[in-house]
Amino acid sequence: MTDYLKLMADRYPALEGVSGEVEEAFEILKTSYESGGKLLVCGNGGSASDSEHIVGELMKGFYRQRPLPETEKVAIGEISAFLQGALPAIALTGHPALTTAFINDVRADMTFAQQVYGYGKAGDVLVALSTSGNSANVLHAATVAKARNLAVIGLTGRDGGRLREICDVCIAVPARVTAEIQEYHLPVYHTLCAMLEDYFFPDNETERTGTDKWM
Repeated sequence: MTDYLKLMADRYPALEGVSGEVEEAFEILKTSYESGGKLLVCGNGGSASDSEHIVGELMKGFYRQRPLPETEKVAIGEISAFLQGALPAIALTGHPALTTAFINDVRADMTFAQQVYGYGKAGDVLVALSTSGNSANVLHAATVAKARNLAVIGLTGRDGGRLREICDVCIAVPARVTAEIQEYHLPVYHTLCAMLEDYFFPDNETERTGTDKWM
């Protein structure tokens, strides 16, 4: 198994200080997936793009091809060759019909919270991205998640803001400028996705084509 935490710290020395929190987040996600849970992700602006990016890395092969188990190949048939193993994840930043209707009919800063209420089940996980830790819609989503017995992982910067108080784990990267915080979030969530893939899809030994390409 590749030591992705060490690789992250080697490439981004400033992130060594959050390695413990990244490992804690991995354990939360691992436990959820092992019990049949799923991941919900939300954020604004660049963090909305990051939310979609995280889902993209989990729902298909990242470093590995993730071929299906033989029993599923037989059940699905020849098209199974074009499917890959997936870790269930939903970005709450999409769904424009739902979100625009909710913005118009109810309240704009509750769209993420509404989706957490609708999708979230006990044992699921919410990854909440907010560079300040104070984004109202993200905080509302985290509040509903905790009430629904979801674990909450925060990706923030600065001091973590109010989000830190709600999270089970808060990964507050060492930066204060929004763009720089988002630059650090990328290797953090790539590390988490790589660790999860390594754990849940160990039988396929297709490795990275080079460490210069892994982030």
